[in-house]
Amino acid sequence: MNTILARSKNLGQYGIFGAFVVICLGLAVINPQFMTVSNWTIIITQVSINALLAFGVTFVIITGGIDLSLGSMVAVTGVVAASLAHPDTYPVIVPIGVGVLSGVAMGALNGLVITKSKVPPFIVTLGMMTIGRGLALILSKGRPISNLSDSFNFIGGGSVLGIPFPILILVVFFILCTLLLKKTVLGRYIYAVGGNEQAATASGIRVNKVKMAVYTLCGGLAGLAGILLTARITTGQPNAGAGFELDAIAAAIIGGTSTSGGTGTMTGTLIGALLIGVISNGLDLLNVTSYYQQVVMGAIIIGAVVLDSWNQKK
Repeated sequence: MNTILARSKNLGQYGIFGAFVVICLGLAVINPQFMTVSNWTIIITQVSINALLAFGVTFVIITGGIDLSLGSMVAVTGVVAASLAHPDTYPVIVPIGVGVLSGVAMGALNGLVITKSKVPPFIVTLGMMTIGRGLALILSKGRPISNLSDSFNFIGGGSVLGIPFPILILVVFFILCTLLLKKTVLGRYIYAVGGNEQAATASGIRVNKVKMAVYTLCGGLAGLAGILLTARITTGQPNAGAGFELDAIAAAIIGGTSTSGGTGTMTGTLIGALLIGVISNGLDLLNVTSYYQQVVMGAIIIGAVVLDSWNQKK
């Protein structure tokens, strides 16, 4: 019996990677252009923003929470950073730092309200989603903020040794988030809170502080994603990030992060984000319209949640 359960667990853990490989091979057979270096560079560059958001929300979901305000955080942080990134004004570190801090503040506010009011995270972050979208419009006066400095735009469009800068950012933060989750006390506490909050409290873990930490981390990564997006499109758009939270949550769930908390890895989330990017890119290469792409992605998300539900019952 124990052997069967172990194999079932391994199947759930590695099944997403197997699906990713099969889909990539299938697309390579259908369209040889899919496996070119240039196409994969495009895929990973496009995935970088969603992956950063997904890393952040993975922390949150492992604790049993959710964050629906990611897209609005992207808009707010992008607008804030763009307003400080005009040529001959501030050093590039200023818009980056203030933008990330804006995301950190919004994430910390989410965590504070959730822990102090005991209102479900779904409701709190849904409210923050609306507040954030309004703030982005107020700060930008409803108009895109353009004329950004070359040094700022380099973040989204530059490259180092031929590698696009967004990919380097993705790799660095994947490593950092993995180490934080797997090799630190906070990481162990995150799993403990999501696995059994009452047991974690009884063990002396300060559950509210752990929740504050994960929502703050999530906000900071959303701030970084907002800066990356703004630098890529070279404007601060108050309507940017619409629907990004759904893609990020989908990447985490597809990658094996349990919606009931206590389970998840950054590696799985990265594969989930890459899978979404690969499917989208493959459908583009096959000239499938965006309408059908939405149907396909929705079906994949439902399938991932159903599989997660089955695994929880084993």
